Amino acid sequence: MASTSLPATVLVHFSGPDKTGLTAALTGVLVEHKVGILDIGQSVVHENVSIGLLLEIPAGCDFGALRHVLHHRAHELGLLARFTQVPEDALQHWVHALHHQHFIVTVLGRSITAEHLARISALIASHGMNIERIERLSGQLSPVEASANACVELLLSGDSAREAAMRAEFPAAALALSIDIAFQRESIFRRNRRLFAFDMDSTLIQGEVIDELAAMAGVGEQVSAITQAAMRGELDFDESFTGRVALLKGLSAERVHELLDTIPLADGAERLIRTLKLLGYKTAILSGGFTFFARALQLRLGIDYVHSNELEVVDGLVTGRVIPPIINGTRKAELLAEIAGREGISLEQVVAVGDGANDIPMLNLAGMGIAYRAKPLVRQSADQSISCLGLDGLLYLLGVRDRDLQSHAAQNPWSAEPAQ
Repeated sequence: MASTSLPATVLVHFSGPDKTGLTAALTGVLVEHKVGILDIGQSVVHENVSIGLLLEIPAGCDFGALRHVLHHRAHELGLLARFTQVPEDALQHWVHALHHQHFIVTVLGRSITAEHLARISALIASHGMNIERIERLSGQLSPVEASANACVELLLSGDSAREAAMRAEFPAAALALSIDIAFQRESIFRRNRRLFAFDMDSTLIQGEVIDELAAMAGVGEQVSAITQAAMRGELDFDESFTGRVALLKGLSAERVHELLDTIPLADGAERLIRTLKLLGYKTAILSGGFTFFARALQLRLGIDYVHSNELEVVDGLVTGRVIPPIINGTRKAELLAEIAGREGISLEQVVAVGDGANDIPMLNLAGMGIAYRAKPLVRQSADQSISCLGLDGLLYLLGVRDRDLQSHAAQNPWSAEPAQ
């Protein structure tokens, strides 16, 4: 390599079987030759390591001798070494790229295949984005059972002007591939969310409480049809809700409370809430459903805040009215802002999860709004749409890896017990 007035830049790539002490051995050689490191990256896939070092070679350094020593040390370690001189224009391009916006694409499903990754990576490339890192967050990519989770996280860099066009193509790709694709800007808030707010009916639990009550009262089909139309945004929530509750008049309070043992939690709900509590998150239920059920969930899961509708009961019978105010979409957003303010939490650090049209205001207000197994109108309005996994799949959007939780559970067996 010819000597220049400026330090030369060389990219060195090592690959081979992983073992303890590789990085220490290789960087130790650089110390001996007073070589600077401009960039470094390392990854391990199936016990094989890849290490990249962007080196700044100082003037006066005998690069030939350095190269020989690195080759020899790599051979002793069972690694292959490849050297590439980086031209000045390429170095400046890299420096400029450090200022690019970074994005996170999270791919979720019961399994993730080569077809999935090929389609998504081609879409990313078509918008001039570069994939800088790929990491598996789930235990593995192919399912060992039908309920298994699979997740891969991709870190992208590129021109933010391309963001909207690329984001717009992800929903169609996800639908065609029967997976979920979440897209976020990388920021200081992504791994530092502090509050999760949930809708209850058809989000935290598998069903609509009002529909089940209506079935008890013999008006099930009538109320269910109104509920579905309201959740799709076709009816005014307050008006439709008042009308549905009126049809429950005369139902005994004793029968109402029988529902507490009949509607199951959503898939993955306990694991999600347990992990959020472990990580110090505040949690809230903001529901257009009923307080008697929401309070029971609060006790069972350890939810911090609950706001829902109070079903009026007089002399042991449902009156067909709710005690004002009605918790509608506007009120959900107001309550979310109030809770965040009380806790001193920025709205950027808030995650809201829901499935119906009355959830849209809070989903839009939160730093991350997630449409969970939601109606089409809600999926179109929310930042993220998740349908393929249970609620615990939302942990991947925070960057939580399965192996982190497994390691914690092994060290603290009590934390693996379901919330009571």
